[in-house]
Formats: sequence, structure tokens, C-alpha cells
Amino acid sequence: MADGENTIGESAPSKRKEKALSAAFVRTASKPGKYFDGHGLFLKVDTSGARRWVQRIVIRGKRTEIGLGAASLVSLAEARESALENRKLARAGGDPLQAKRTAEALLTFEEAARKVHKIHEPTWRNKKHAAQFISTLETYTFPRIGKLKVSEVTTADVLAVLQPIWLEKPETARRVRQRIGTVMKWAVANGWRQDNPADTISSALPKQEKTQVHRKALPYNEVAEFLVCLKGSNAGVATKLALELLILTASRSGEVRLAEWSEFDLESAVWTRPALRMKAKKEHRVPLSARTLEVLSEAKKLGAGEGLVFPGTKQGKPLSDMTLSKLVKTLGYDVDVHGFRTSFKTWSQERTNTPRDVSEAALAHTVKDKAEAAYARSDFFDKRRKLMERWAQHIRDLPAENVINLK
Repeated sequence: MADGENTIGESAPSKRKEKALSAAFVRTASKPGKYFDGHGLFLKVDTSGARRWVQRIVIRGKRTEIGLGAASLVSLAEARESALENRKLARAGGDPLQAKRTAEALLTFEEAARKVHKIHEPTWRNKKHAAQFISTLETYTFPRIGKLKVSEVTTADVLAVLQPIWLEKPETARRVRQRIGTVMKWAVANGWRQDNPADTISSALPKQEKTQVHRKALPYNEVAEFLVCLKGSNAGVATKLALELLILTASRSGEVRLAEWSEFDLESAVWTRPALRMKAKKEHRVPLSARTLEVLSEAKKLGAGEGLVFPGTKQGKPLSDMTLSKLVKTLGYDVDVHGFRTSFKTWSQERTNTPRDVSEAALAHTVKDKAEAAYARSDFFDKRRKLMERWAQHIRDLPAENVINLK
């Protein structure tokens, strides 16, 4: 008998008696293991304490297991009834698994979409993305095809959803189509339908104009002037230092606002960002220029030198993204905080002979070509150190005509 596999009242699997379990035992079982009843039915208790029904059964000569649901939702009597029906069907040459799939295929599109949303929810990076997935379907899709069986949705149905918004709201329409497709792929994978109607309507929809939204960026030759304005502003010291660090390291807002002192090795002048906080989900090293080390030294004087480098006004909370954005606008610059990465990239392209791979690594961009990525093992750290030092020097060298003599 396998480890953790228990029987009730019998010493060997072949001699297990029918109806060995009781409703009281099912309610209170907590020790991890498998507790057998009859007709191959057993209660499986996971290490987390979760309890579920499973049936071992031979279908057309092949031994398999069928999940019958959580013990909190399916009673012992209901599990026994399902197990008995499955066994009768299998002995008659039928396939209980296929019958289960057919029954589940009776889900409406809305029911299937909510099930898919629940499955994918843990993989989304934030709650906003998870909420957007279901909210767009609720707004544009459910009113038209939500009550249709997922196996009955046609390309004409998908077309009816997308056509009214395809040209008026192109970006939203593309996302709705992609999300309908995700639900349909799930239905195909479960054997409930053979096609994905969201993938076969391209020719029926008019061509959308290609529009690419860019973050507003400051020309690289104006960044030094911006920093002069920043340092002379009445903003909080921590906010000003955080924004300068963001510019010096060409970082994303969240990478700076959520930075912790444990990530910095000031002696080696290296900032190691954990994979959890990186867009590419890979650890990333950032070389720190001399001016960046000065900024961090000033920031360290403001606190205890542990925890968040730039804590917000609320205890234990970081600066908000809006704080940095509002400061930029208050200084009179109609640009996005993220746009400073563009300033750095454009400067690198136009004022240096830095290879593209190096500047892309400085921005923590990943190689999109899979074949190329397989061979791209270097992070160009030493080359990036020289590049970031040059960038720091550039944004400190304010042109003479912009310097005001206060005397």
C-alpha cells in the first residue's frame, strides 16, 4: 500500500468493504491520505486539509481516476451515487469521463468565462489586470452571447460582439476578441468544441488603423535642466531623490519606489533587483554611477537604512506612482515619468556608439527572439557601468546658456 493511503476497516485493498466511510468521518477527516469507501471511491485529504472525492475506475481496459468534487460541496451519499453510476456506465462499455465532459460543456459562455477567469487569476501580475479581463466581457460580451452554450457560440456571434466597437474602440475590441479567444481555447482543450471562432473572423472585420501610443518623453538635452528645477523645488527630499534615482538608472517607477536597502551593495556599486519586481521576472543587476551613490547616501540619512529606500507618508508603505507623476507636472513638464527611459534610450542612440544590446540590457528589456535569447547569456554589466556613468555625466552638464548667474 502506498504511503499515506488508508483504508477503513480492512487490511488490503482487495478486501475493502462497501460503504466503509461515514458522514461523520468525512466531516472530520484531517490527516492527509486516501480513505476508501466502495466502487473505487475514496476521500483524499491533502496536506493543506482540503478534502475531495476521487474514484478509481477501469474505462475500456484503462485504469484512471475521476474527480467527483470537493467534500465540502458533495456529500458522501452524492459521491457514492456518482461512483455507482460511473461504474455501471464503464461496465456497459461507456466512458464516464466523456460523459462528464459533455455535461460540463453545457456551461454557458458566461459560466465558462468566469471559470477561465478564476483559473487564470493567480497568474496575473496585479488585481487590476484580473478585474479588466472579466469586466470587459461583462460590458461587451455577456449581454450578447453570455447565455449561449459555450459549444454553440459561432463566428457570427463573435462578430456581433466585436463589430459595433471594432473601429470606434479598436484597442478595447482587440482585447475583447483576445479574451473571447482565451475562453474558447479552454473549451477546445476540454474537447467541448473543435474550433476557436475568435480566430476565424479576421476577414469579416474591417482593417483598423495602426495607432501606437507612446509615453511622453523629455528630449535628452533637456533632462539636465529638469534636474536643476527638481532640486530647486519645494517637494519632499525623498520624492526628489527617488525621481533622480529613477532618471539616473533609467528605471521603471515601481522598481525605484519599491526598492529596499537590502538590494544595494554600495561598496561594489551594484543594485540587484529581485525577479519578483521585474517586468521580465528575472533578477537584474544595475551598475551605480558616482552620482547615483551620492543620491543613495543622501537617502540613507533620511531613515534607518533598512526597509524601503523611499517610504511614503503612510507607515510601511512606499511612495505612490502618482506622487512622482504629480511632481513632474507641478514643475511644468508635460511628460510621463516612464518617458525618462525614452530620454535615456534616445541619448544612447544619438550621442553614443553603444551597441543596441547594451542599451536594451540597461533598460532591462528581454530578447524577444527565442532563438537569439537562447544564446544571449551576457548582461553586458561592465559595458553598462561605463554607459550609466556617461549618462549621469550628461544629465549633470547643464549648457552654459541655461545657467542663471544669481549675482
